Amino acid sequence: MIKLNGRNVEIGSYADGTPDFIQTDPHSETDLIIDWRYENDSELFALYSLKRHLQRFGYDKVHLFMPYIPNARMDRVKRPEDVFTLKYFAECINFMSFASVTVLDPHSTVSEALIENIQIIRPDSYIKKAIRWINSNNLLLFYPDEGAMKRYSSVVDLPYAFGFKRRDWQTREILELEIMGAKDLIEGSDILIIDDICAKGDTALYAAKTLKAHGAGKIYLFVTHCENTIAKNEVLTSDLIKQVYTTDSICTVKHERLEVFHI
Repeated sequence: MIKLNGRNVEIGSYADGTPDFIQTDPHSETDLIIDWRYENDSELFALYSLKRHLQRFGYDKVHLFMPYIPNARMDRVKRPEDVFTLKYFAECINFMSFASVTVLDPHSTVSEALIENIQIIRPDSYIKKAIRWINSNNLLLFYPDEGAMKRYSSVVDLPYAFGFKRRDWQTREILELEIMGAKDLIEGSDILIIDDICAKGDTALYAAKTLKAHGAGKIYLFVTHCENTIAKNEVLTSDLIKQVYTTDSICTVKHERLEVFHI
């Protein structure tokens, strides 16, 4: 979905699937802000076309609000045959020469380095909001890996534990999750798992099963960016995770166990 200064940009399509814009002169005397909530790759060309369209009217200072960074997970290559998609995506964004590119909680510092004129919003207020909604007097935070622990452990002054994941890098399957930190506090505590991106929720489910095996009470999940594929797994249907909290950076799924905070 793409908006221009808060108004939806209507994008139809011709029979061959190419975009058909319903877009006119924005008639604005101020800087323009394009809000892109990623849904599919075809929107990237629509974004480029819109930016060039605005230049026709003399709007050279256009800002991009892109809370979710597509391809953010592919922030490194391990084999010569791996395609560094994040790098090439960033090159596309940079080519459009936005005055600023505002993102929410980027997956890694690689995105920050590759995207020019980047401005970063931290997810702290949304994490604190989730904690208030949980309203537990016995809450322990859990970070699925060391990276998440380093990013979020300073947000609130609560005890935490974190995981050390061992994966099969070919299949991305989690083989083992070793718990570190305040491991002795897990038994009897309610747990909030905190991470940045969730697709189907395999990591969250694996962590929840491990935490339950250590005697955890109610388990909740906060992820900054929750992809709609979460509905294809057991996160929203099993008894392991009581409630999921996220933002509307990319999530459009509606479910009684999914609470979506507006950015």
